[in-house]
Formats: sequence, structure tokens, C-alpha cells
Amino acid sequence: MSAQGSCSRSEVAFEVRGLSKVYRSGAGDVHALRSVDLDILAGETLVLLGPSGSGKSTLLNILGGLDRASSGSARFHGFELASASEVELTRYRRRSVGFIFQFFNLVPSLTARENVALITEIAADPMKPEEALARVGLGDRMDHFPSQLSGGQQQRVAVARAIAKRPELLLCDEPTGSLDSESGVQVLEAIADVTREVGATTMIVSHNTGIAAMADRVIRCRDGAIQRIETNATRATPREMSW
Repeated sequence: MSAQGSCSRSEVAFEVRGLSKVYRSGAGDVHALRSVDLDILAGETLVLLGPSGSGKSTLLNILGGLDRASSGSARFHGFELASASEVELTRYRRRSVGFIFQFFNLVPSLTARENVALITEIAADPMKPEEALARVGLGDRMDHFPSQLSGGQQQRVAVARAIAKRPELLLCDEPTGSLDSESGVQVLEAIADVTREVGATTMIVSHNTGIAAMADRVIRCRDGAIQRIETNATRATPREMSW
């Protein structure tokens, strides 16, 4: 299904053509993605909406190098993920991609500073952990353990960890799914602020339709395909959105 939208105003970061993903099982094949075409602009923020099973997370995982497509092409600034070796995909994830998931995945025995340092120690040109945590408003919580932080603060540590490598691509899968509305606003503010500062291309998967207001473009998915793409004339801040 072709749904590229207008992409003339900026450099194209991702070119996706005919991207499909089929999971084979004894009960029958599951088509998670069906011939998706999409151009993603460098530095833009996309929000992907759709019901469970619509292909949102599958698309995110393939573009992040965590999964492989069954067919089709996905090029990131000319780098073809479909034909890349495992070593090349590992290098791509380390150098170019920051991940934020619904569950924070922090190491409980490490402080916030130490959790972020896990990434900065393997990145090519990272921020200092202290800088990354300060950018998400946790400059005074650096030496706290996850158990000493609220859910929203833990997720902001996860945001700091993701952006500390200065990623070109920031992928967020339900980043506010386990948070109350105020904590969710704080996390989205942190994502919006750091996206702007580091210039990352950002994709946010969510069931919360209100989040669409903070996007440059909204990708609506169903049954493994893109139903339509909407462009926001103006973007709302997280505090201006309805939850």
C-alpha cells in the first residue's frame, strides 16, 4: 500500500518500499506488515496510531534494526537494512538509533547516572551521563536508584539513556503507556525537547490519539498497512494536548 505523503521540504532520512513482514506458524501465516511504502524526513516527528496488531511496533522494530522484514526495502540515509549483516545492524543500532520502550528496562542495582553510562560507554560520540540527565530534568536525581524514582522519573532516565548517544533516529514504543497523565506529559516534554536539541528523526508509537497533536505527521495503521497520513499544520506542546 503506497502512502508516502509529501516529503519535498527536507532531506529524506528513511525510504521504505514494499516492506512486508510475515510470521510463519503452524496455525497459519500472520501478516504483520503488508507492502508498506513510506518516506520519513530527517528531523521530523511522526506519531504512529492504530489498534493492537496493526503493524506499528513491527514497523518500528524493523526500522530500528531489531527485526528483519520478509520482503521489501528500508534505506536509512542510503544504508539498506534488509541486506545488512548482523554485525552491520549492531553497529547501526549502536551508532544511530535510540530506543525508548513502555517498560523502562533500567538496571535496578545501578543509579540513574550508571544506567545512562551503560550506553555512553559504547557510543561513538556520546554526551556525558550528567548532561543527558540534566536535559530531561533529572540533574538532582543522578545518584538515585530506580526504586527511589517515580515511574515518570524512571522513564525520563530511559529517555536520557536513549538520547545520550546523540542518535539520528529516536524510536519510542508506547513511552507513556504505563504512566499517569502528568508523568506522561513530562516524558513527552523531555522527548520533544531533546529531539529538537539533537535533531533526531523521531517516531512514537501510541494507542493515545491525543499524542498525535505533537507530530509533524500522523501515520494511521490498520491490518499491517498504512491507512492514511495526516499532516499537522501546527504542532501542540505536550501540555496543550488532550489526554
